[in-house]
Amino acid sequence: GQLDPVQEINTLLETVEKEKGWHIPIHVDGASGGFILPFLYPDFAWDFRLSHVHSINVSGHKYGLVYPGVGWLIMRDKADLPEDLIFYVNYLGSQEATYTLNFSRGSAMMIAQYYNLLRLGKKGYKAVMKNSLQNARYLASKLKKVPNLQLVNEDIKLPILALRVKDKTEYNVFQMSDKLRERGWIVPAYSLPENAQDVEVLRVVVKENFSRDMADMLVDDMHRYAKVLHEQCKTPPAPSKREKAKPNRKPLC
Repeated sequence: GQLDPVQEINTLLETVEKEKGWHIPIHVDGASGGFILPFLYPDFAWDFRLSHVHSINVSGHKYGLVYPGVGWLIMRDKADLPEDLIFYVNYLGSQEATYTLNFSRGSAMMIAQYYNLLRLGKKGYKAVMKNSLQNARYLASKLKKVPNLQLVNEDIKLPILALRVKDKTEYNVFQMSDKLRERGWIVPAYSLPENAQDVEVLRVVVKENFSRDMADMLVDDMHRYAKVLHEQCKTPPAPSKREKAKPNRKPLC
């Protein structure tokens, strides 16, 4: 739920260019934030207002509020689009350029996105994003009370939460994710990239259809499974006949 300091990075790169003559471009991954920042933080500079931002990607199927299959890669200038990414085809009767590896695709998701842009407009998207952020902060306040879980960062700027466990001898994020799936919740758990791979997190994406009632239901389930996993770790199941001969049996965790 945090914002990358794109403007600060841009300022550093401007200094590098001034001192060494190196122009280092920035690509902004706006998969989620690209549909949130313009409506909630219009004064936050992260886009082509910054001199070193050359490309931005945005996903429509996240906060664009349509189903998977639509997204954009926007270049600052035509020269920023590598020729290697362009495929020229003439099977439609003339020479055409295409930028996708999948070639022909359905247009339903494009129509849905166009409809949403017209139907909601800036005012509508702002209301949706504001509500999602408020619900995310509400959920965060409730999750603080779940045993052995903590927010990675409590300063929630985007309606996305990351959680980790305090004590892995109680349970880990993968066990919690599996238990939540039994109740129909898809809360992914994963390790962070290289040099931080020992950090494991749960990620909760709060979208338009995630209400406060649903937040309460999710928190109740997390409380329930935190207790279940704790008991399983501290009290292993009864040993089988074969296991009875094994001394010093360890807890599941």
